[in-house]
Amino acid sequence: MLETFNFRVLWEYMPLFMKGLWATSWISLLGLAGALLTGTIACVARLTRVPFLWRLVVAYIEIVRSTPLLAQLYFFYFGLPSLGLRLSEHATGILALTLNSGAYMAEIIRAGVLSIQRGQIEAATALGMNFFQRLRHVVLPQAVGVTIPPLLGQTIVLVKDSALLSLISVFELTRASQMLASERFMPTEGFLTTALLYLFLYYILKTCSSQWQKRLIYRKAS
Repeated sequence: MLETFNFRVLWEYMPLFMKGLWATSWISLLGLAGALLTGTIACVARLTRVPFLWRLVVAYIEIVRSTPLLAQLYFFYFGLPSLGLRLSEHATGILALTLNSGAYMAEIIRAGVLSIQRGQIEAATALGMNFFQRLRHVVLPQAVGVTIPPLLGQTIVLVKDSALLSLISVFELTRASQMLASERFMPTEGFLTTALLYLFLYYILKTCSSQWQKRLIYRKAS
């Protein structure tokens, strides 16, 4: 395969791939921040056991987890304008990634919260902490430490799912490879380069996660 691999043309398109890599990175970062915030809020709302909030959050999680991201993306892209809400392609894509990953992260964080020993929560209650103080100072910091591996897995899924945004004309890594394939008829060079750049992003995330987990373990040990 390398005998027919056109490195010269690929090098000409490398600035385009770097632009796509940067676009994928910042789109994924914004989607991740929104998903973590959405997941945390949904988790807290579900743990409060307020009937209305609990049912609303459960409905949100079940709807998102039972439908494909592509259908959700098309709903936001084509459905929201018909309801009078018009967003840019980038905003639509980030919204879809946020709400989709937020549902999964809510369940991941909730599993981490439920893994905290009951005695610690009772001790925090004895110290006079209210529900939100216990979440902020006792429960959530430990839950995040426990859930780093599954959160990393969901983050990687989010980054890979950002490739679907090319279907609504958002320029990112996959779109760059599509442009090379359509302009120069070189799908092998384009999509293989895209796959390698996604692999590069994966190892960056994996390294950051390992370092963060080591810092948390070291902090606990000290």
